[in-house]
Amino acid sequence: MKFATVSKSLVMGLALLLASSASAATKASLQLNNPVLVNGTTLKPGEYKVQWEGSGPNVELSIMQGKNVLAKVPAHVVDLQTPSPNDAAVTRKNDSGPNTLAGVRFQGKKFAIELGEASDGMQAGSSK
Repeated sequence: MKFATVSKSLVMGLALLLASSASAATKASLQLNNPVLVNGTTLKPGEYKVQWEGSGPNVELSIMQGKNVLAKVPAHVVDLQTPSPNDAAVTRKNDSGPNTLAGVRFQGKKFAIELGEASDGMQAGSSK
């Protein structure tokens, strides 16, 4: 009886720890070489931190400089077939003004972040 209670508590504790670490925020760096538009905010060239939180593929991406959050946008995590060869800001050309940030890739990682709500066509930045 005593062993079963200890084992059950251990399993529950481990499950809780894994669940809490899965929902923890993930951070990375982002270097912008040109101005980009993110959710209505123009970010100047420079070094930024990105942080995303959420469960499953849908996350909320925050772009920060220091402790200041400059932009927040819905995003989703997508799997890549091969690891990204470098860190990259993926942009989409605008007819006027700065390009729009469409995604972020991370060197050596087999996932990327695409900005915008996930849709059937997985089109980043769709306006629904």
